[in-house]
Amino acid sequence: MSDTPIIRAIKFDHRDTVFTHRGGPPGHAEIGRTVDTVLSATMGAGFARWQGAEVAWTVLYDEVIFVIEGEIEVTVAGETHRVSPGQMLWIPEGSELVYGGQALFGYALYPGNWKTLNCLE
Repeated sequence: MSDTPIIRAIKFDHRDTVFTHRGGPPGHAEIGRTVDTVLSATMGAGFARWQGAEVAWTVLYDEVIFVIEGEIEVTVAGETHRVSPGQMLWIPEGSELVYGGQALFGYALYPGNWKTLNCLE
């Protein structure tokens, strides 16, 4: 018997993802985390759906978002970035921003245990 962990790839589909409310009204915003600290201590990932909501947040991690459908708008330091299908946006840790728009997008973040590191759990 080996102490080597079993490593396997896992495919996620936004249609099978459980989403939770993150903003609105007006509009509606929701996040569906797929890669969490159960799967990885080093990174997180998931899907998000934005339907006209504007959500202000200070990111406590490095984040990359990539648009699947629609267009997400991310305003950082007074500059609005419009991200469309086939594009991605990197957002550095500590950025104060506002997410907006109408989009289905994916995201990846590091570190995945940002809540624990920032005493939010």
